[in-house]
Amino acid sequence: MTAHIENLDIPAGMEITGELPDGAEKVLTPKALELIVELHRKFNGDRLERLDARKKRQAEIASGKDLDFLPETAEIRNDPSWQVAPPAPGLEDRRVEVTGPTYKKMTINALNSGAKVWLADQEDANTPQWDSVIQGQINLLDSLNREIDFTSPEGKEYKLAPDEELPTIVVRPRGWHMPEKHILIDGEETSGSLVDFALYFATAGQIQIEKGRGPYFYLAKMESHLEARLWNQVFEHAEDAFGLSRGTIRATVLIETYPAAFEMEEILYELREHSAGLNAGRWDYIFSVIKYYRSRGSEFLLPDRSDVTMTVPFMNAYTELLARTCHKRGAHAIGGMSAFVPSKDEAANKAAFDKVREDKSREAGKGFDGSWVAHPGMVSLCKEVFTETLGDKPNQIENKREDVNVTAVDLLDVKSTPGSMTEAGLRTNVSVGIQYLRAWLEGNGAVAINGLMEDAATAEISRSQVWQWLDAGITLDSGEKVTKELVERIVAEEVAKLPGDDAGWKDATDTFVSVALDPEYVDFLTLPAYARMP
Repeated sequence: MTAHIENLDIPAGMEITGELPDGAEKVLTPKALELIVELHRKFNGDRLERLDARKKRQAEIASGKDLDFLPETAEIRNDPSWQVAPPAPGLEDRRVEVTGPTYKKMTINALNSGAKVWLADQEDANTPQWDSVIQGQINLLDSLNREIDFTSPEGKEYKLAPDEELPTIVVRPRGWHMPEKHILIDGEETSGSLVDFALYFATAGQIQIEKGRGPYFYLAKMESHLEARLWNQVFEHAEDAFGLSRGTIRATVLIETYPAAFEMEEILYELREHSAGLNAGRWDYIFSVIKYYRSRGSEFLLPDRSDVTMTVPFMNAYTELLARTCHKRGAHAIGGMSAFVPSKDEAANKAAFDKVREDKSREAGKGFDGSWVAHPGMVSLCKEVFTETLGDKPNQIENKREDVNVTAVDLLDVKSTPGSMTEAGLRTNVSVGIQYLRAWLEGNGAVAINGLMEDAATAEISRSQVWQWLDAGITLDSGEKVTKELVERIVAEEVAKLPGDDAGWKDATDTFVSVALDPEYVDFLTLPAYARMP
């Protein structure tokens, strides 16, 4: 069933071009739509300016300038007096957070998982397929109203646990770079970020306030404190429009781009009334390292994706600095996602659980206040590991990590990463990238492949590494030089191994090849892929 556009009170200047799922009127309310119009007209120009600033910084790095801590904001970093707001209701204890898309079954499973927080993902674990964008908002609203249930094709029923057992919902809108092509304002495409934010804030977010919590967000893909300032201005506008006090909205920022690692304190400062801390978005961070330094030669070439662990020097420096920065300013430091998922194979399952335990133990020991898992089956383990460090305390913000002293040189030390560039690694990048893209184009943004939960960030690593190795003309462990012809041959061989006929893989393969082999690097894989979506 579908809802009808004519039943909506659409503001002047707005056009909705997508077909609406049943129940869409619950989230496409007059207040929500009016807020989208206001935010677009007031802030979209600034958003586009910020995106243009990214291109300028990228050009500077390509020409030889390195990232560094900003001299113009040294006063903020050197001022010991400022702190972010105290933790908001429902965000005091974040020892385990489960991530996942807002599909109906996942919504129920995540809320029943026993986690302290559910990152309800409208970004990398979701897709911007129009139905997913709107249905995800409906699912969030229905879950808060306890009007959600799901029955699988096999007849298994999924229902919510009692309210007091449910985690706090934190929604991740799309990044600043993603448009929403199905909502036009004054003839312009809108921002996916502002659409996702406004729809949740104006509907389910208001119910969260009534329940004693609030509209909480994870902010993805930011590259500077000025982008954080823009979000803060959006929050202030929304609070004023709805008559809410400052700090009702809270946001945790993913530090998942290379430039943002040099501006952590400034990002906290810009959002301080609305800040709920920082998160170490590890997979996008690796993608961003490759992206920003892709043409800078051997010192910035990474080995196989599987070799780039959290313990290699540049990744260790980044996480140490994040924990230190957050606790210095009274903010939560949240660890990155462990991509391992439970397996039916006993040996593989034990290995996965051992790796998650090792990962979370390391983070807890570094001072992190909690961490992410990609599957509800890993929630108990993560909670157990952090409880070994935290005990009954909700967090360890008092652990100031004053022993940490990370320099720009440490953050830029990519060349010390041990490992090899192998044919097996190249094949994995190709196979995983294409498999993920097929799922993404079909509307599924989180896919278990080879025992790991893949999302858009890991697919970005895969295609970017192929591009960088090709651009640099590196020689693999097999003795073969990476050329266009070699990549094309491996693509054909890997696709031939995949189930189903070649025709079913064509769109995914074409999209992957276009971004991996194009001489001009494409900033985000999801942009050309989104163009292929209806």
